Amino acid sequence: MDEELILERCDLELEANGRDHHTADLCQERLVVRRGQPFPLTLHFEDRSYEPTVDTLTFTAENGPDPREEAGTRARFELKDANTMDEAGWTACVVDQEDNVLSLQIKAVANAPIGLYRLDLDISSGTQGSGFHLGYFILLFNPWCPEDAVYLESEEQRQEYVLNQQGFIYQGSSRFINSVPWNFGQFENGILDICLALLDVNPKFLENAGQDCSSRSSPVYVARVVSAMVNCNDDQGVLLGRWDNDYKDGVSPTSWLGSVDILRRWKTSGYNPVKYGQCWVFASVACTVLRCLGVPTRVVTNYNSAHDQNSNLLIEYYRNESGEVQGNGSEMIWNYHCWVESWMTRPDLEQGYEGWQALDPTPQEKSEGIYCCGPVSVRAIKEGDLKTKYDAPFVFAEVNAEVVDWILQEDGTMHKSINRSTVVGQNISTKGLGSDEREDITLNYKYPEGSPEERRVLTKANLLNKLEDKEKEETGVDMRIRVSQRMNMGSDFDVFAHIANNTSKSHTCRLRLRARTISYNGIMGPECATKDLLNLTLDPFSEKDIAFRILYKNYGNWLMGSNLIKVRGLLVDLHTNSYLLAERDLYLENPEIKIRVLGEPKQNRKLVAEVSLRNPLTVPLLDCTFTVEGAGLMQRQKIILLSKPLQPGEDIKVRIDLLPLQSGRRKLVVNFECDKLKSVKGYRNIIIGPR
Repeated sequence: MDEELILERCDLELEANGRDHHTADLCQERLVVRRGQPFPLTLHFEDRSYEPTVDTLTFTAENGPDPREEAGTRARFELKDANTMDEAGWTACVVDQEDNVLSLQIKAVANAPIGLYRLDLDISSGTQGSGFHLGYFILLFNPWCPEDAVYLESEEQRQEYVLNQQGFIYQGSSRFINSVPWNFGQFENGILDICLALLDVNPKFLENAGQDCSSRSSPVYVARVVSAMVNCNDDQGVLLGRWDNDYKDGVSPTSWLGSVDILRRWKTSGYNPVKYGQCWVFASVACTVLRCLGVPTRVVTNYNSAHDQNSNLLIEYYRNESGEVQGNGSEMIWNYHCWVESWMTRPDLEQGYEGWQALDPTPQEKSEGIYCCGPVSVRAIKEGDLKTKYDAPFVFAEVNAEVVDWILQEDGTMHKSINRSTVVGQNISTKGLGSDEREDITLNYKYPEGSPEERRVLTKANLLNKLEDKEKEETGVDMRIRVSQRMNMGSDFDVFAHIANNTSKSHTCRLRLRARTISYNGIMGPECATKDLLNLTLDPFSEKDIAFRILYKNYGNWLMGSNLIKVRGLLVDLHTNSYLLAERDLYLENPEIKIRVLGEPKQNRKLVAEVSLRNPLTVPLLDCTFTVEGAGLMQRQKIILLSKPLQPGEDIKVRIDLLPLQSGRRKLVVNFECDKLKSVKGYRNIIIGPR
């Protein structure tokens, strides 16, 4: 009788697998590998060595609560010689053998469902057999594998869109783009488990766990689940959205520095929604989850972003004779809006629509009955293919919708106003590859304005009237809002209504100028400046600059977290009763946070960062708080409360202790808040050398 082959132990080769599968930060205590790529294991036997002519080793990998081979959530495969290995399914092959130690490789198919797997081994030696539990491993998407649906050819892009734990979110306005640092932290302690839990509490899993786990082979499916689960409108999602400027029972959306704190709070609360999020927070958390799962993902900002509720690709504003918008504002132009793009094939769509797919986790409109949006091919949006899954009309409108302004007069009549200042879909932005610079990707979404291709796409989408209206607009009198200086928080400043009469006739007009604070999604705050010129004469072929002063004392207490003021000019020709509207959103710059590193940055060596800021206002700052975090630089977020007010012009310096556990390029991110400054962000790149 053949002696039974008994397994003593299994070495999951965490260090080697972490290095080869780009999961080193995740492979500290358990095995995390990527599909379609071999991972080594070492089996140690007790009394004898493995003999291929006598022993049959059969592995079983199971995923989910109802693993089935036909669903792809269970695989059973024998150990074979490398030369005779069947490449069609899961495989295991011998790599080396020395005495009682057997080195082998296992490879999951490139379309296996992602998630947590149990790995077991059955050993048959003649008439004898035994079963052994080898352990658990987590399987992720693999952008390095050409057969994987998320394969990305460029190593530079893989480094940026999968492995980079830091980035920027673009805010401000289309004419003053402000970059805000964000700590994605997808490899921070516990985040992978939270991302897997997010999949396991989604309604589709709760309804049919077996089918849901099987569907996780598709990045299209997983991305759509993540889009729904980052908001909590239909489920136990991560974030509760709020836009009314009242956040006292939670955290203001502008205060977050990264995704890690949000995801950890969600878990520790028993998967209750975290208060509060807005578009860039939803998008950034989705980016963290998808990068963690292995899907190449980036955050995108669209300036002058349309929110089209009824899918008619038209945003209509009804204004009174002062230019103020009337009604509930359910359809409006957001100053900016953030979503994410993820890279994947689209076997469910026609060829050419693979690549970047737009996903929007901010709860705006329902898609197939739930609050999610996408994934939809960015290429399909550019081509105006509005029948493409998922939610193409909504995303197309965000970057292309027509805007029409109507002036409601007291006698009930309506006049269409010319407004050349609001062009939907401007300066679509994302972080550049391998740098801190902004990359403009507008041409990924739309053809150049005025080009034959733009006409073809707008015709296809039944928006030809948008082009015709542009061509019909008179160009005799023009107006725009100009600025002559950078506008800093706390300052008084002038803006100008620049009016040009390009005709041979004189015009007598009325000019109404008004400034109001505004949120990034278009909700208006109080008035902070106004001017009304009843009889303004425009001489033939002349230009005028009308100064309009805005004072800090009138806007300081009413600014929303986005630091935006909307200036509107309405010019009425008293003879023809024609209306010309000009608008501009002004972004007020916050003071600079300076960060100085004291000491030589080395792995596992204590380091000190000195953070400083000067009060730019003419009043003391109360309730001052610094919040600091950085992936790979500190275990947890640190909060520092200042014990006394910060006087006008006074500098404050605080020191932060760091302990870099990993070498490489890291980013320290800082947020400052007080009673007068809602959120001031700063960052410092730190190169950590090896120990």
